Amino acid sequence: MRKQKKVYPLIEGLEITKLAAEGKAMGKYNDIVVFVPSAVPGDVVDVQIRSKRKSFMEGTIVNLVTPSPIRCEPFCEHFGVCGGCKWQNIPYNEQLKLKQEQVFDQLSRIAKVELPEIASILGSEKTTFYRNKLEYTFADKRWLTYEEINSEIEFKNAPALGFHIPKMFDKVLNIDKCWLQDDPSNQIRLAIADYCRENEYDFYNAREHTGFMRNLIIRTSTTGDVMVIVVFAYEDDERRENLLNYVATKFPHITSLLYIVNKKLNDSNGDQEVIGYKGEDHIFEEMEGLKFKIGGKSFYQTNSEQAYNLYKITRDFAGLTGSEVVYDLYTGTGTIANFVAKQSAKVIGVEYVPEAIEDAKINSEINGIDNTVFYAGDMKDILNDSFISENGKPDIIILDPPRAGIHEDVAQTIIRAEPTKIVYVSCNPATQARDIAIFDSLYKVTKVQPVDMFPHTHHVENVVLLEKR
Repeated sequence: MRKQKKVYPLIEGLEITKLAAEGKAMGKYNDIVVFVPSAVPGDVVDVQIRSKRKSFMEGTIVNLVTPSPIRCEPFCEHFGVCGGCKWQNIPYNEQLKLKQEQVFDQLSRIAKVELPEIASILGSEKTTFYRNKLEYTFADKRWLTYEEINSEIEFKNAPALGFHIPKMFDKVLNIDKCWLQDDPSNQIRLAIADYCRENEYDFYNAREHTGFMRNLIIRTSTTGDVMVIVVFAYEDDERRENLLNYVATKFPHITSLLYIVNKKLNDSNGDQEVIGYKGEDHIFEEMEGLKFKIGGKSFYQTNSEQAYNLYKITRDFAGLTGSEVVYDLYTGTGTIANFVAKQSAKVIGVEYVPEAIEDAKINSEINGIDNTVFYAGDMKDILNDSFISENGKPDIIILDPPRAGIHEDVAQTIIRAEPTKIVYVSCNPATQARDIAIFDSLYKVTKVQPVDMFPHTHHVENVVLLEKR
């Protein structure tokens, strides 16, 4: 017997009061929180509830009764469906205010330490086409919108090349134009999708693990370099060669054309071999006269121009005079380490990913930097008292960890090392605040500078300077 589908209520005239976690808007109905994507504080909306829990509900807007005074028109046709750029309907100056409030709220509420006045958030000069990397997914059936599903029109299960629908690993929205990465990104994606459809290449099915075409990664740089990585689900020499030759011929300006054959059940490519087809195996980014080599697996801040501003703030907070020993923890490909090396006596970089450390060493070499040393391994295992004895006591520690923040063991080792300053760069002010609280007995927060790396999203970068008491 088929399970009966639940019928959820339609809430009329819900007032949206504020933005909540993950960029969702919220209001209250009979003292129950209702989360509503794509709503703006100040909106009055009719909401169709899609899921219900004991303490909250989630729904979608079916009617905008009264628009918020700050609401603006989204510029992307995929807004509200693809899941990216959730704040497009909020003017950029209002987005910056909300992010500033987010940083203050999380630092004050979670860290519970004395804070200086938080500097005004540094906005991004570019609010569209600011990303240097996008990853797309092939799917054998494109995602249909609620409007399409509820219409009486019969839609064919056309294959898609685009982005995953939020929280749905096997659902992909076909993208016509993405405003995040400048051309030739859109041109390349559309051309590859058209070629594959016309030549009947089968697109991947994530549930059944069938299909040839799996992923597409496009990287660009401010130098004009372009990298394209096509990910196939299995080896088929003829079809692979035909497609890659077509791409190379149609887009001769591609600097690096690579491919991966990923036979695993998941899409992660970190453990896969990246194979060169045409051109270099890397592209270059430049910053203040320094060149940074970016390979197929390299991490690099995805907003190149704003990354430069972020690193300048980091260097300024460090207050380097040229005599300091600097530890750059979670160094990635050594971007910050190499960026501050000229103003330092010695820079020690530590990173979990071995390939990233190899890139970091190469980046030092190609820039003629000889006062950096890099180590690969788990931070909590590498950074210990004996490591510090061998490499020298740090005067300054720069932290730029992943969203999860730092391990408690790492924090305790830093406290024992007693650097004069800690510059903490974070993409998650909540975990940053948690970690700052650990340092509070020995360090005082003296500067806070939020930086917007990702316009039209709820994400915000934050730089904090902690100085020894």
